Amino acid sequence: MIRLSELKLPLDASPQDLNDAVCGKLKITPAELLDCKLFKLSFDACKAELLQVFIVDVTLPPAVEQRLLQQHAHNPHVRPTPDMVWQAPAQAPVDIGQRPVVVGFGPCGIFAALALAQMGFRPIVLERGKKVRERTLDTWALWRKHQLNPESNVQFGEGGAGTFSDGKLYSQIKDPRHLGRKVMNEFVQAGAPEEILVAAHPHIGTFKLVKVVENLRAQIIALGGEVRFEQRVTDVHIEGGQLQGLTVLDVATGSRYELPARHVVLALGHSARDSFTMLHQRGVAMQAKPFAVGFRIEHPQGLIDQARWGRHAGHPLLGAADYKLVHHAANGRAVYSFCMCPGGTVVAATSEVGRVVTNGMSQYSRKERNANAGIVVAIATADFPRDFFTEGMEQASHALPDGTAHPLAGMALQRQLESNAYVLGGSNYEAPGQLVGDFLAARASTQLGEVQPSYQPGVHLTDLASALPDYAITAMREALPVFGRKIKGFDRADAVLTGVETRTSSPLRMDRGEDFQSLNVRGLYPAGEGAGYAGGILSAGVDGLKVAEALAQAMLQG
Repeated sequence: MIRLSELKLPLDASPQDLNDAVCGKLKITPAELLDCKLFKLSFDACKAELLQVFIVDVTLPPAVEQRLLQQHAHNPHVRPTPDMVWQAPAQAPVDIGQRPVVVGFGPCGIFAALALAQMGFRPIVLERGKKVRERTLDTWALWRKHQLNPESNVQFGEGGAGTFSDGKLYSQIKDPRHLGRKVMNEFVQAGAPEEILVAAHPHIGTFKLVKVVENLRAQIIALGGEVRFEQRVTDVHIEGGQLQGLTVLDVATGSRYELPARHVVLALGHSARDSFTMLHQRGVAMQAKPFAVGFRIEHPQGLIDQARWGRHAGHPLLGAADYKLVHHAANGRAVYSFCMCPGGTVVAATSEVGRVVTNGMSQYSRKERNANAGIVVAIATADFPRDFFTEGMEQASHALPDGTAHPLAGMALQRQLESNAYVLGGSNYEAPGQLVGDFLAARASTQLGEVQPSYQPGVHLTDLASALPDYAITAMREALPVFGRKIKGFDRADAVLTGVETRTSSPLRMDRGEDFQSLNVRGLYPAGEGAGYAGGILSAGVDGLKVAEALAQAMLQG
């Protein structure tokens, strides 16, 4: 087959129009076009007349295909269709001995465990939170009753933080082996809509993700894996640079047990702060990593649709519009939109008592009244505190001797900002909020306008100037009017800012080698967002696959 890209047609184009465009592009007759299968569909909104942009896989007679590939050898839009089927690089023997362990059951842990199970290694999964439906009830308790369960919330539990998000399934990672396609295919086989395979910016949405995650768990178990919930790893045992086992706390009973383990995937997620502290105390190699902080911003979805789609807004092919914005401020800070959720809601995403964190979420339909996105400012490790106290450690931590940031310093900064947001919001898990007009004018907000914030358990209007470092506030005040020139109405006075967004990515990276193992602990495989190697559902799933492959091969070689 030939993969043909950059075919542009009007919104009202028919399947026959697509076939005709393929024939015209390749200069072939309709009889030579044996089949035309859609691979990806996106939209070009650069001009007033919106266009559909197709990538298709074309089946032709062998002689015609060979001739066209030679003729278009230097054309990047006419290429052989790649083989995107995942081939397992290893297969476990009947008696594999000690089973591998996966710690964490978010996207990375799920796909690491699934791949290991498919290769016959019967993994044991340890997830500190609850099953996804029980976890959903605990999450609603925070949103509706101001009641936080630190072990079962938006961050912790089956499916990870991605379950309570827009369910975005696209990434900018390099993926020469097409592992992202395996992730997508597994989602579809587990019940996700088939449309995610062809949409340029696919998403699933929270309600659909719940069933998908349950089905993936069932497949892992059917293949011999084991998934244990409410099991928190509290210690790692290392001898001579080799992992030997784990200490596990049964959260439900309060009892502890030792689990021998020489091959462990650490798919912790970016909010497992107690685990980060424990691993640092045990000497596992890690370093501070930059991330971003900011606020969530909400507008009427119709405003974004009109700005992006113009007269085509509301067209059934288009759905709710999204956006991506970036501005480089005069003070050297980059301000950009993050995790944009069309037709969604802003959600309470804290996992720690006395702290407020925001995130964005959408259902598959994306039909809520507001659009929301994080407007965040990039921060560097040089911005991290040099003198701080980390919960779970006996004494204050300081900058390292060479002047670089302590590995846990970014985590300490996150906690400082989240604790401050809790107080600004009224110390009851309501979030501090401010209208954009008031934020730009440097005055506290006292009354909402047309835009009603979606954050539950509620928004407490205030002045957000003290919610972030001064350099971040300055950069955001410069960026919002610029964004308003790119998207008309983006800086409208009654758009709502809700704080704070601090968990855009992990504040640290656990160093690993080309074999995916920790640089100084053999048998420990840091993976996914928490370890600093992913940013979103798709990239986390891909990293889980890579780590599972490396672990399986290491077990066979051992």
